[in-house]
Amino acid sequence: MGKETQDNHKGRGHRKRLRERFLKGGLAGFLDYEVIELLLTLNTPRQDCKDRAKALLERFKTLQGVFEANPQELARVKGIGPSNILGLRLIKDVSDRYLASRVIHGEILGNSRELKTYLSHAIGRKNKEVFAGIFLDAKNRVNAMEILFEGTLTMSSVYPREVIVKALEHRAAAIIFAHNHPSGDVSPSPEDIAITKRLVFALRHVGITVHEHMITGGSGFYSFAEQGYIAEFNREFEQNG
Repeated sequence: MGKETQDNHKGRGHRKRLRERFLKGGLAGFLDYEVIELLLTLNTPRQDCKDRAKALLERFKTLQGVFEANPQELARVKGIGPSNILGLRLIKDVSDRYLASRVIHGEILGNSRELKTYLSHAIGRKNKEVFAGIFLDAKNRVNAMEILFEGTLTMSSVYPREVIVKALEHRAAAIIFAHNHPSGDVSPSPEDIAITKRLVFALRHVGITVHEHMITGGSGFYSFAEQGYIAEFNREFEQNG
């Protein structure tokens, strides 16, 4: 038996064992590179995918980094072809849609765990700041979720008028805001606090309630509602109104 035949035989045996592990116990016990390797085997017949998986993780640092990478970036990794890129992009988009479907039309205020799971996956580990709005109807069911702004958040980069237009577009009675801190530190900056107050006031003027503003980063969360800011800003609005 030639060396290439032996290598192919070992590769088939390895991928078979990898798949059997997953079918028996899911992803429990899998390292991140093994998760990527398992995905690559689906579109890479008869070849060892371990080195490619490790190369992807080395380049993009985290599992989410691999899934967030664009096709051009993925193609720069040796051995990653169009079929692999399709598989990696597809699994990310399917996951996003699945998690969103669990939240859309659900009553989210009483299910903070579901909300945190969605936000962590959707924006929590992005390498740039994004500011999202979750639009609720009068029964606090989710009508829609949308990325409203991207880039470093400043008072000049968040436009209350645009938020109001989106809220009316989605027939929202209330909103939950969320944004991420790529650094992983979820402590609010003075700018974050000022933006939250500005949005609470602007939306109250048109009869829309802000229930929450959450900051996510890594696996952590900061809740403006839990820390009393949302109630404080509503009191200020009523005193000044």
